[in-house]
Amino acid sequence: MEHQLKIYNGQIITPSRIISHGTVLIADGKITAISEGNIDTPGIAEIDAGGKYISPGFIDIHVHGGGGHDFMDNTVEAFLAIANTHAQYGTTAMLPTTLTSSKEDLLETLRIYEIADRQNANGSEFISMHLEGPYFAVNQCGAQDPRYIRDPDPKEYKEILSGTTAIKRWSAAPELKGAIEFGKYVTSKGILAAIAHTDAIYEEVVEAFENGYTLATHLYSGMSGVTRRNAFRYAGVIESAYLIDDMDVEIIADGIHLPAPLLKLVYKIKGPQKIALITDAMRAAAMPPGESILGSLKNGIKVIVEDNVAKLPDRSAFAGSVATTNRLVRTMMTMADIPLLEAVQMAANTPAVIMKIDNKKGSLVTGKDADIVIFDKDINIEMSIIKGKVVYNKNLVMNERLIH
Repeated sequence: MEHQLKIYNGQIITPSRIISHGTVLIADGKITAISEGNIDTPGIAEIDAGGKYISPGFIDIHVHGGGGHDFMDNTVEAFLAIANTHAQYGTTAMLPTTLTSSKEDLLETLRIYEIADRQNANGSEFISMHLEGPYFAVNQCGAQDPRYIRDPDPKEYKEILSGTTAIKRWSAAPELKGAIEFGKYVTSKGILAAIAHTDAIYEEVVEAFENGYTLATHLYSGMSGVTRRNAFRYAGVIESAYLIDDMDVEIIADGIHLPAPLLKLVYKIKGPQKIALITDAMRAAAMPPGESILGSLKNGIKVIVEDNVAKLPDRSAFAGSVATTNRLVRTMMTMADIPLLEAVQMAANTPAVIMKIDNKKGSLVTGKDADIVIFDKDINIEMSIIKGKVVYNKNLVMNERLIH
């Protein structure tokens, strides 16, 4: 029997406009119709949006944890708990992200991912893995554990990739010995190479971009800006990301990693079609402030969560964010004065385009997956729907008798 669902009486955020008092019809997990007004569909499940916004679900392409768990805890329970936690805040799809670690820990994380992906029925959909590291510049490691930082090793990364098809993104420092060859190789395997935790200068970034590195990981964080060497100035990764028009960027739009002027600058130069909003959330996301751990419980780094951000114990640097995706959208609107339509675009469609899944996700278009969030004017999530299934409902009216 075909499972059908109607969401009505909402402000539908489409790629081009907001439809007032609109209706979305869903059948078997796909959007089948989007219309102004109410569509008479007797006998199917209905959700009254109560005049709130009906939006494409948010896609987080860089997230480490939440709800007290980290993906590198290497348990199925941790994966599922993180997915369930972020679904409550509007994330309908995500790339579980690793931290710099030993090869053995990394392989175990990938093994657990495969199991958790098959069991994930009630949380944000896993759309592949993102490996952040271990090929980084030591002096740009930030909160990444320097014990595990190393240059790209063809034997190592080819072994890792030979055992899994789950990896679709890998972040590395392109100036390292062997990093260009690494970028070429992963790109040939259909994996997105991203620039991260790097001291590269413009000339190195251009070479990297030409060899597959098309995304700047958490712009401004863990990367070079203008530097001087023997009195001469060199443009860094930040300036390079601006100068290379076709380079995508992702930003931690929690209002702390980047203050309002920098959020506005990134938006002004790159535009919403090249910016993905990410949480970079660690295990303390959606948890009360206090002490926490970045990375795995076994060998992670102790951090302090205060001022709505995670910090190293000496407070010398941030140690990942505790943001949720709805907070990113809210921040871009309130601090950077970005219109709702474009804030949602950066949280949904642009990440989908970057990950080449925009043919099925990222916007409310007939035929795409019914990944939908309903939220109020302050971007507080009322309901999250993944492929037509309600996975979170705060208090919206539903005729549950008809919902299977």
